[in-house]
Amino acid sequence: MKTIGLIGGMSWESTAEYYRLLNEFTRDRLGGLHSARCVLYSVDFAEIEELQVQGRWTEAGKILAAAAEALEAAGADMVLICTNTMHKVADQVEAAVSIPLLHLADVTAESVRASGLRRVGLLGTAFTMEQDFYRGRLEAGGLDVRVPDADGRAIVHRAIYEELCRGIVREESRGAFQKVITDLVAGGAEGIILGCTEIELLIGSKDSPVPVFPTTRLHAAAAVHAVLSDLQNDDPTEPASH
Repeated sequence: MKTIGLIGGMSWESTAEYYRLLNEFTRDRLGGLHSARCVLYSVDFAEIEELQVQGRWTEAGKILAAAAEALEAAGADMVLICTNTMHKVADQVEAAVSIPLLHLADVTAESVRASGLRRVGLLGTAFTMEQDFYRGRLEAGGLDVRVPDADGRAIVHRAIYEELCRGIVREESRGAFQKVITDLVAGGAEGIILGCTEIELLIGSKDSPVPVFPTTRLHAAAAVHAVLSDLQNDDPTEPASH
């Protein structure tokens, strides 16, 4: 079995979900007591978040690139950045190592296309919703991406950093997200990308009138498929929850 390298801690709440999902998918594929072979480098999210707010992305990228180098040195065969937002520095991370980086936006776009949909709403941090590094990659993958209005973006961003990244799940916020989703669907979205790894702690398929694409689950499933692809009788894990 190949080894998955995880750059995590952004936040650790969602990184814990990555670890659980990687092991569940591996167990389901191989049976018995099998679990995922993985290496985790968990950064201090407070340092990263400060650099995000200050727009010091290159410095943040250096931290993640060093993490990727450490993972490769520890024997990882591939790298996952366990956060949508920090894919803004994916090129820096990819350039630092000789092992492949499994890009979260590519995995997500592939899943949406496989479902037969094209017009999708994107929920995530303000960085992810408003900047081109993620939306542009999805659009390059053939998707028509819509984002909430300014008020909706503010609601989602605040809940991510002030609640979900701290392990706080509030019914009031679930209702607010459902309203944002309803507005996106009214605007033509055929599906909703949960484009922040923490959103899956709050929102599931039952909370949306259209299919949702949970990026943490999709990323973990794609990673397990990739590292087990050389094994005999391997079939893709079914990642979609819609």
